[in-house]
Amino acid sequence: MAGRKVLIVYAHQEPKSLNGSLKTVAVEELRKQGCTVTVSDLYAMQFEPRATRNDIVDCLHNSDEFNYGVETWEAYKRGGLSNDLIEEQKKVQEADLLIFQFPLYWFSMPAIMKGWMDRVLVQGFAHEFPNCYDSGLLKNKLALFSFTTGGSKEMYAKGGVNGDIRYLLWPMQHGIMHFCGIKVLEPHICFAPEYVSEEKRKEMLLAWAQRLKTLWKEEPINCSPEWYFK
Repeated sequence: MAGRKVLIVYAHQEPKSLNGSLKTVAVEELRKQGCTVTVSDLYAMQFEPRATRNDIVDCLHNSDEFNYGVETWEAYKRGGLSNDLIEEQKKVQEADLLIFQFPLYWFSMPAIMKGWMDRVLVQGFAHEFPNCYDSGLLKNKLALFSFTTGGSKEMYAKGGVNGDIRYLLWPMQHGIMHFCGIKVLEPHICFAPEYVSEEKRKEMLLAWAQRLKTLWKEEPINCSPEWYFK
């Protein structure tokens, strides 16, 4: 939709991968719609995933005992976070929609993307108790997790060996996005792309492009335990 702003947080080492192609499809399709699209390519940026004292550029609130959560909260309030965090927070603040594009690693997101979550979504910026979940500080934004798996769809079914894929989404979608007030769209999952034909991978890209055409008409999921564990 024209005028909307989208941030794609992308975590894959290889531009020619299916994840890379999914990211490119999203950029092209959303820009066709008149959206402003920004990409944070975490590997290309050599994004620092570790949460350390280096994230605070001025004096510590308590130099005797370092507490990352407290220190980043205080630093955010006084404008004392490192430039890379300020830049990413600005991208988030301006975005109407956040798309996270990644391969599933060990039932979760890659470490570099988890580090982005840990460092960027600090207290004061994304949440500040009791302002969390429906009253989180990033309310009125949407998020969508688009990812690939190594296992098949059958392996991630409720009766499959890996369990229902929705179980894995609880900490990512609910514990991070919803906690910060962000409404979550249905995830887009490409199952086991390494084990299907080239034709099937092309179909996966086409399906993603088709979904993006009507994405702004979608309703967010019901952010409750029932969606994940029913």
